[in-house]
Amino acid sequence: MAIASQYSANKVEDKWYKYWMDHKYFHSEVDEREPYTIVIPPPNVTGVLHMGHMLNNTIQDVLVRRARLKGFNACWVPGTDHASIATEAKVVAKLKNEGIDKSDLSREEFLEHAWEWTHKHGGIILEQLKKLGASCDWDRTKFTMDDNMSASVIKVFVDLYEKGLIYRGFRMVNWDPEAKTTLSDEEVIYQEKKGHLYYLNYKIEGSDEVVTIATTRPETILGDTAICINPNDDRFTHLKGKKAIVPICGRVIPIIEDEYVDPEFGTGCLKVTPAHDENDKMLGDKHNLEIIDIFNDDATLNDFGMHYAGKDRFAVRKEIVAELKESGVLVKTEDHTNKVGTSERTGAVIEPKLSDQWFLKMKDLAQPAIDAVVGDDINLVPEKFLSTYRHWMENVRDWNISRQLWWGHQIPAYYYGDGTNDFVVAETLENAVKKAQEKTGNPALTADDLTQDKDALDTWFSSWLWPMSVFNGILEPENKEIQYYYPTNDLVTAPEILFFWVARMIIAGYEYRGERPFRNVYLTGIVRDKQRRKMSKSLGNSPDPLGLIDQYGADGVRVGMLLSSPAGNDLMFDEDLCKQGSAFANKIWNAFRLVMGWEVSAEIEQPETSKIAIDWYKAKFQKSLAEIEDHYSKYRISDALMGTYKLIWDDYCSWFLEMVKPAYGQPIDKKTFDAVIAILEDNLRILHPFMPFVTEEIWQTISNRTPEEALIVEKWPEQVSYDENIINEFVFASEVISGVRKIRKDKNIAFKNEIDLKVQNNDNVSDSFDKVIAKMGNIANLDYVNEQVEGALSFRVKSNDYFIPVGGAIDVEAEIAKLEEELKYTEGFLKSVNKKLSNERFVNNAPEKVVAVEKAKQADAEAKIDALKVSLASLK
Repeated sequence: MAIASQYSANKVEDKWYKYWMDHKYFHSEVDEREPYTIVIPPPNVTGVLHMGHMLNNTIQDVLVRRARLKGFNACWVPGTDHASIATEAKVVAKLKNEGIDKSDLSREEFLEHAWEWTHKHGGIILEQLKKLGASCDWDRTKFTMDDNMSASVIKVFVDLYEKGLIYRGFRMVNWDPEAKTTLSDEEVIYQEKKGHLYYLNYKIEGSDEVVTIATTRPETILGDTAICINPNDDRFTHLKGKKAIVPICGRVIPIIEDEYVDPEFGTGCLKVTPAHDENDKMLGDKHNLEIIDIFNDDATLNDFGMHYAGKDRFAVRKEIVAELKESGVLVKTEDHTNKVGTSERTGAVIEPKLSDQWFLKMKDLAQPAIDAVVGDDINLVPEKFLSTYRHWMENVRDWNISRQLWWGHQIPAYYYGDGTNDFVVAETLENAVKKAQEKTGNPALTADDLTQDKDALDTWFSSWLWPMSVFNGILEPENKEIQYYYPTNDLVTAPEILFFWVARMIIAGYEYRGERPFRNVYLTGIVRDKQRRKMSKSLGNSPDPLGLIDQYGADGVRVGMLLSSPAGNDLMFDEDLCKQGSAFANKIWNAFRLVMGWEVSAEIEQPETSKIAIDWYKAKFQKSLAEIEDHYSKYRISDALMGTYKLIWDDYCSWFLEMVKPAYGQPIDKKTFDAVIAILEDNLRILHPFMPFVTEEIWQTISNRTPEEALIVEKWPEQVSYDENIINEFVFASEVISGVRKIRKDKNIAFKNEIDLKVQNNDNVSDSFDKVIAKMGNIANLDYVNEQVEGALSFRVKSNDYFIPVGGAIDVEAEIAKLEEELKYTEGFLKSVNKKLSNERFVNNAPEKVVAVEKAKQADAEAKIDALKVSLASLK
């Protein structure tokens, strides 16, 4: 059989992915098997593959491939999210480059451009995931704006509205002036930024007095409608009942009293701007203050900004400070650091803004989702995120679900009049007309009299239904697919969307199906570089994932990603890990080539060495399999990989194949060869979830397989009892072999030259591996002795002494001199360590770890001295 001398990932990966797709191995239909379901965290339709996607989807693929091998009906549903803000921004930018302004288009015209962009770019990331080996059921690919997905969203909105859980309210919201839309509290990222605290003098009406206030935002004074003092602050008793004059605009405003004011902050006087601060809005409502909004939607100043109208807020800040300084209003400026809210999507500084928006009441909806996670119905991995989840959910606020965007699910509210409540909510325009007729008592109302709300729903309002809507569980709650595949098993996602998405899916699951949407939530860490910086395009520290796959192969990159990826902890990515993964693929390939290069004879009897080697490896395999299964059960995917890696690289390649391989130029017996192949196939089964391509290539090259016999749908090895003794005996034997090899290396004794080995069996060790030791050490005679052997090289394993008579092979006098010099040095080293450990001050005051290290040095030195003395005694 001609087997390529080198493993070519590029050729192999395309071949087998096409084969898997052609034979529909990824596709799932309802049947009698137990299902295993994962839904993909839908990447933004605007997205391209980045390192976070690579990590997340590699973990998902490992889980789903293992589930297939374990006999489950595995279903991994892929798809993309329409990503309202991000996609609309991309389309607006594209139109701008073409000289088209969004404001010049109708909604319908804009949506045509948005759909065109989506059809052109929307599938890029899913195609890239195929390069990684993702075994998604591509026939089930969903998009959050698909017809039935959209219908599900609208149905849920109407249902929640009719339950009294959705309402329209005039509230302070987070306004993104770049995207020109509101954001939920969770979409605002607070960053510490250095700024200034400006101290301004406001004149008191009808006097020469002034009152000094401190503000971080001097541009907002044009929207001031009061100054507030603490009624218990004696410093300002004289100001009670008076009025102040706002600088520049000259507005006369009342001085109000409220214990909300902190006398210790700033000057103890607070300027109140109800339109531009949530706390100020609270004071404004309480004291019935005027509300003056000075900003346009893009955060330029409007006509209330007077001569600053049309200018950006930050430009105005500089100019107004200069004007206040020139007019003597600015008393002083201090450096000040405060937390500034920025948009998670655009990075723009958020502007608090009063606006009519749609909200979902969350408090009661959240309770079942709290109970599910706290009560262990849903398992968070790692558990450290439980307290964060609980804190968020117990302090949940009403969810602002409306966005001032055109791309997305248009809110199904229809207006028929000018009043605040002149609207109906319905799934279709036809139903809206009927509801409006009933509500108004006017049967003459027609569709032309109704205007649908212009806003779209928050993107998360569609993705919170994802585990149900991908199986059409909202529109058809009793259909066979939702009944079979739901609840799903595992969700793999990032901690930063634990509240955005995970918590809301749990809420929706209990609201619409009365049960959890998934059993386990595996929270991955952030992919960082070696300097612990988060990988990002802006920092230029993020490699191109597809470039890595081209260079190291998908299997190599998958292994590289997972070698240091414990759940919930950040991954310190190093490209050398991918190199290590690629080297592992080559190691497996070369081991396979070695085995397939052996001539096989049915006439030869199986050697005892091969029999013991096979018995040992089968036991070792079962021990490792039990450990790997335990790692999987605890979602320690990195540990499961490492266990598999060590078993195959160390135990199989480095030991087992050496133990069974025939002498140079000699054939191997068929019984041993068949066992080696069966063991190799078991290795491929447990390695397949991590390295699907190289394992399928080797599997299919071993023999001609039918499509039903492909590795991807093979059977995971069964766990059976094993002999722990043979594993322990081999550990001892391997140390003996290593001791023999070290002496051969140190004394330049060629492996082709046979040697004798004498054993002083002080530990009463079993002789079951003696023939293996003899074979792997090229030992002519292995004998047991009762006393030390003179004129021999020696080494010790545990309490056993091993002697290699040297005869004329080495210069005995030179070797004695060398050992005596090493003994002298080691005794001197031990003396210095003992001196340190006899110092009570050191032992009592040094950290425990430091003392433990010194004691370990002491024990190692003592053992080495014993071994050197034995060696010297044997040579003298």
